[in-house]
Amino acid sequence: MEVNALTWVITIAVIAGFFVFDFYSHVRKPHAPSMKESGFWTLFYVLLSVAFGIFLWFTWGEPGDPHAHGMEFFSGYVTEKALSVDNLFVFALLMGAFKIPPKYQQKVLLIGIALSLVFRGIFIALGAAIIEAWSDVFYLFGLFLLWIALKTVLDEVRDVPETDPNDMKLIKFIRKVIPVSEGYESDKLFLRRAGKLVLTPLFVCLIAIGVTDLVFALDSIPAIYGITQEPYIVFTANALSLMGLRQMYFLLGGLLERLVFLPYGLGIILAFIGVKMVFHALHENNLPFINGGEGVHGAPEISTPMSLLVIVGVLTATIIASLIKSRNVKVERPERHVLDSDAAPAEASDR
Repeated sequence: MEVNALTWVITIAVIAGFFVFDFYSHVRKPHAPSMKESGFWTLFYVLLSVAFGIFLWFTWGEPGDPHAHGMEFFSGYVTEKALSVDNLFVFALLMGAFKIPPKYQQKVLLIGIALSLVFRGIFIALGAAIIEAWSDVFYLFGLFLLWIALKTVLDEVRDVPETDPNDMKLIKFIRKVIPVSEGYESDKLFLRRAGKLVLTPLFVCLIAIGVTDLVFALDSIPAIYGITQEPYIVFTANALSLMGLRQMYFLLGGLLERLVFLPYGLGIILAFIGVKMVFHALHENNLPFINGGEGVHGAPEISTPMSLLVIVGVLTATIIASLIKSRNVKVERPERHVLDSDAAPAEASDR
């Protein structure tokens, strides 16, 4: 398999097509999806990702390792999917903070996820350019992931509360510049009243989701570059991990509250990838103050199969431990229970 301009065009067109299909077939008519609908499409996108990974497994490899890129895709996809599940906690928080009714949440999620993929695409391109120009950037990526891993665990230990999205500087600025309606007019993002533009809470929530995902991308993109340096795999793993995330949000619902050890698991995975990146940087070292600018070939080298084994193992242990821990315990994260919430602003009365 050769990844050329045509490959990129076809891939992006297919992914965009799925988003368009998703919008017209599920989101255009406001409704809260059933468990059956959410489950079917979540499974569909997971199987689609597996099929794509199998395709890469048999069609794109390296001399001596014909399945190299297939293995890299699966490792990257599992990592990105795990980080995406963590995003769902924040999505739920935002929906609750802006009191978005369940039947309107789909539109906000789909557009927000589509925008986040665009932002990630930009980050992926920048990351590829930086790596091409300066291979020692892996030192920075690795140390950054180690810091994020430590912060993730410490925040959970200290039970640091989530930031109120209404306190975001960008959200405050938007509210100052453009009026925001108190209620909703169907699932519209903005209205015209007395000739003036008025935003709805849906639009403001959409902006908050976009800004939040930019922050998530800061650890997500370096993490997958620690697994593979192929931009095509980085992009497709990100895209496929985000596709179906909207359905998963509704499918998991209260189950998210039971994944009490997920932050610890993600912290371990990010730390593992951070260490892997530092080892890789040592092998490719060009810094004169480290080993005289020569590669440190004695540094351990973590293979892709080992990475996949560790990532899947940590996630499995995290999920099992979480479910056992929360089996008979009521998880106290009420602010994230928004899927069935009736606490929403009254819809606009002047429709």
